[in-house]
Amino acid sequence: MTAEERHLRLYQEIRSRICLLDYPPGAKLGEEALAAEFGVSRTPVRRVLARLADEGLVAARHGVGTIVTDVDARELGQVYELRMELAQLAGWLSPLPITERVVTEAQDFVQRGAALAAAPAPRDFATLNMAFFDFGLGLCGNAALAEMSERLYYRTARIWLQTIPALDLAQEAAFFHDEMRQVATALEARDPRAAALIRRAHISMSYQRLAAA
Repeated sequence: MTAEERHLRLYQEIRSRICLLDYPPGAKLGEEALAAEFGVSRTPVRRVLARLADEGLVAARHGVGTIVTDVDARELGQVYELRMELAQLAGWLSPLPITERVVTEAQDFVQRGAALAAAPAPRDFATLNMAFFDFGLGLCGNAALAEMSERLYYRTARIWLQTIPALDLAQEAAFFHDEMRQVATALEARDPRAAALIRRAHISMSYQRLAAA
């Protein structure tokens, strides 16, 4: 494994812990403790924390250290508005070929969604949501668009676990399963634009439910 691959793995693991609230808002992330846990020097940890700070997931506080931020409710609507437009653009700007492997993976997500709908659990919902987003991101051939979409998604991904107590989790799992079925059907038809429009619609409806919670 190269140094860059190790950096990416460390970055994704810490980002995932933030999004799953293993590191809740206000938690202090110490370079020394993280370096010891992951068996690396403080330098790669410092790089990862700087990247997460640039993405708004952590903030450096003078005299305190690096603190996990909270989702800014004031910008949530704006982030979702932009995510809707980017989701649609992903189907128009350099979409990657829809191979049989992609279709099979989409069908697998439908099965995982069915299992979640049958036995919904908050952490399982959030974990599958992130995995399905990453799957969709992998279909985008426009690097700049993919980078912006990823930053915005993970900037507010925590909102689901934070809001689930005020939502009907069984209903949310059913909505999510329905989204995966519709996307899989579009991909089976080799229609990336239809898949993108479905994603856009579900992002919009998700935000409306979050805003009403």
